[in-house]
Amino acid sequence: MTRAPAWLTARPIAHRGLHDRAAGIVENMPGAMRAAIAASYAIETDVQLTADGEAMVHHDDALGRLNEGDSALITLTSAALKQVAFRDTAERMMTLGELCDLVDGRVPLVVELKSGFDGNRAIVDRVATVLTAYRGPVAVMSFDPDKVLAAREIMPAMVRGIIAESRYDESEWPMLTPAQRHEMIALRHLPNTQPHFVSYNVNDLPSDDALAAKRAGCALITWTIRTEAQRALSERYADQMTFEGFRP
Repeated sequence: MTRAPAWLTARPIAHRGLHDRAAGIVENMPGAMRAAIAASYAIETDVQLTADGEAMVHHDDALGRLNEGDSALITLTSAALKQVAFRDTAERMMTLGELCDLVDGRVPLVVELKSGFDGNRAIVDRVATVLTAYRGPVAVMSFDPDKVLAAREIMPAMVRGIIAESRYDESEWPMLTPAQRHEMIALRHLPNTQPHFVSYNVNDLPSDDALAAKRAGCALITWTIRTEAQRALSERYADQMTFEGFRP
């Protein structure tokens, strides 16, 4: 496996930007991105597919937790989503292209491709189109091995990673088929996806599978560090951490 470039693990990665909702800096919003840039942290962010095939910067697949409404993002156009009001901020949702313009290569971007595990690769196609024109350090990743495989096929030069943990219980992952669950457990897909890095649940470390991937050449990043105990685990086993709620 080809190891991730040094820029990916050079600095801690701010989870959904450097957000602080109490201060009016909401996750994945422009203010959270500007705060991460000002502190020289890499940025982890999420993109969801819209009804018109756009990649919007948003973690949840439906409105409601941070904003007004309850619709699934896939049922709304990018223009409609840009009008959605958020609580605790006057800012609005961005497209991936707008995020790239904001960051402008000043810090690394790590873009999570959200998935319904339904075989729809449209989000990968759109992200590939947007990132082709981007000149800053950027990587893509997903929990879904099919999205990582699609990234390998559609944009083979792009740094790519798999997000993983040790268990995929049906209660938390009801959308997975038995075959998908089998492939994801123990990172069995690695010969096909060939990621440059693994982003692993820190609470599952030490993990024989994650550490084996690291020995095979993958960079190992942890998610999501919020406590000193988690930070100690990450520093012991991983190359870098994704963090929130404090400044490393």
